[in-house]
Amino acid sequence: MKKLDTYIIKQIFIGFLLVCFSLMSIIWLTQSLRFVDLITNKGISVGLFAELTSLLMPRIFTILAPISLFAAVLFVYNRMLSDRELIVMKAAGISPWQNARPAVFFGCIMALFNVYVMNIGIPKAENAFNELQWQIKNDVSHLMFREGEFTSLQDGLTVFITTHEPDGSVSGILINDERNPKTRSTVSAEFGRIVHTDKGPRIILVHGNRQELNRSNNQFSSILFDRYSVDFGAKKSKARKEAGARQKNLKELLSAGSNPDLTPKEARRWIVEGNKRFTTPLLNILYSLLACTGLIIGNFNRRGQTKIVSISVASMVIIQALDLALGNLAAKKLYWLIAMYLNITIPFITCLYLLHNYKPALFQKKIKPQGDIDAK
Repeated sequence: MKKLDTYIIKQIFIGFLLVCFSLMSIIWLTQSLRFVDLITNKGISVGLFAELTSLLMPRIFTILAPISLFAAVLFVYNRMLSDRELIVMKAAGISPWQNARPAVFFGCIMALFNVYVMNIGIPKAENAFNELQWQIKNDVSHLMFREGEFTSLQDGLTVFITTHEPDGSVSGILINDERNPKTRSTVSAEFGRIVHTDKGPRIILVHGNRQELNRSNNQFSSILFDRYSVDFGAKKSKARKEAGARQKNLKELLSAGSNPDLTPKEARRWIVEGNKRFTTPLLNILYSLLACTGLIIGNFNRRGQTKIVSISVASMVIIQALDLALGNLAAKKLYWLIAMYLNITIPFITCLYLLHNYKPALFQKKIKPQGDIDAK
């Protein structure tokens, strides 16, 4: 690869990292707000919270990567044009396609990386996210109980735990149970352990006492026990959440029409998701080509390239909007899949045609020849 191509690719790579990292940081902050209650209500650790929210990033990356690449290529080529670098390249005999080649090459690399993320990274991340979310909802021992605090599991049931032991058990337990309108009971124990059953989580208590007050006749009773269990009453999830379209491999998605377990609506949605795994990576190539084409074939303007940049940005926004809209339409009628591919193919062919058939005379203003100057 020529040194000139390496120089341009390096500039695009740096710009892409800056733009993509900035956008993903903003999106991560907005998405993390959905899970703040897990810290405030269930008391999960910051590390577990960061792990949970980071599993959403592969899905977001595939959306932001083409847009970030477009912004990086547009910035680099606009700067090169402002610094007269593109003008020097044209004067040296470098064709428009050769000038666009570094951007297209980097777009191809990102397209291949997006193929990997969409077909391997996202399914793994989605599975891990659902598994972790299921554990958070069901592992009440470490996530719902905080040391030295009263925890209300449901109306009428409050639990206090002094410490979490290294072996997973708990000590210094106090439970106030008012779920039964006829009785009120308080249970205390030295040690206990949370176990999960088909009927839901419960705590096994060791060495304690149970005090009960009958509200109808105000009769009080107290018993000592060596072993006692308290049902929390919250039913445990019977199974993990069923795998969605993002968690399936490409073969399962494209053959969804022959899956008898899916409704027609679900089958169409799976097929669209399978085709999205082709079209979304191709946006990286299209957007990189779209960002540099106008600046390469356009005329240099000392006042800036506002018009060319505006046209490029508007074209990208239209293509992105159509990609989203056609995806929703294809989920209802599969013949819209053809329009999804045309939305990428037509702009791509147009950019290639402009680059390969670029003629300066078509993009420069014609200067009318002045009349002969009469000699004095």
